[in-house]
Amino acid sequence: MGRKERAEERRKQRQQEISLFRTIPYSDHQRWWNSETIAVVTGANRGIGFEIARQLCGHGLTVILTSRDSAIGREAASVLQEGGFNAVSHQLDVLDPSSIEQFAEWVQQNYGFVDILINNAGVNYNMGSENSVENAENVIATNYFGTKNVIKAMVPLMKPSASGARIVNVSSRLGRINGRRNKIEDSALRGQLEDVDSLSEEVIDQMVHTFVEQVKDGTWTSAGWPQTFTDYSVSKLAVNCYTRIMAKVLSDRPEGEKIFINCYCPGWVKTAMTGWAGNVSVEEGADTGVWLALLPDQSVTGKIFAERREVHF
Repeated sequence: MGRKERAEERRKQRQQEISLFRTIPYSDHQRWWNSETIAVVTGANRGIGFEIARQLCGHGLTVILTSRDSAIGREAASVLQEGGFNAVSHQLDVLDPSSIEQFAEWVQQNYGFVDILINNAGVNYNMGSENSVENAENVIATNYFGTKNVIKAMVPLMKPSASGARIVNVSSRLGRINGRRNKIEDSALRGQLEDVDSLSEEVIDQMVHTFVEQVKDGTWTSAGWPQTFTDYSVSKLAVNCYTRIMAKVLSDRPEGEKIFINCYCPGWVKTAMTGWAGNVSVEEGADTGVWLALLPDQSVTGKIFAERREVHF
């Protein structure tokens, strides 16, 4: 058996373990949430986002799912409502600052607060072995700046509680600094990104700006960027790094007002984004995000997870 086959065997074994975990209900003392607990899931009209919303509803939470298209969002929410779940939808385009502002105002007026924010909205234009950067600017704007701007708008609305509010960013192992397949070759940049004490939002913004400029002038291929799904990988690298920064910023909040922020890789999921070519079911792909959002003893923050396990940045 080769390395690839062994890895696939391990993955299947881990998924069987997780499937078993999912059959074990949370006990009453583990359940810090109830039907009035509010979770926002962005980009939740289909795919992983919809499945995250469905699973959270299944645990008894109230879910606000967002969609760029209002009508499609309402349709997705009605599917959950017909299943007896407490779900509503609202329009949100993470590329549009005014849409983010209007959404935050609507949440505040109608709910006052949120307990959980799951940033799932994102794009990827490459399939199979393609590695086009034709849409790089849009990928960075959606996956990184969109996620960042939603977090900034929602943090003031995160509910103070003993359990802590939770932010989960749907990301990717392709965005790791030292990933085996997708390593950042620029050692100076790698050093900046690895040092969480000196890492800043400005460093991340400069990194993605440099990447987009190099895409425009055609020099990106020799600049040491990841070689697989380059634009998507850089956008998720930025999300992973921003998660670490925000964990540090939010850790200064007093007890009772804590906000824990983590990111996770759902794997190569069978959804429209992968052209239905993934090897992970949508239920499995959503699982770790839901698990992180509901962790009973949440003091974990600033980490990246996959298959309910921490992975290295």
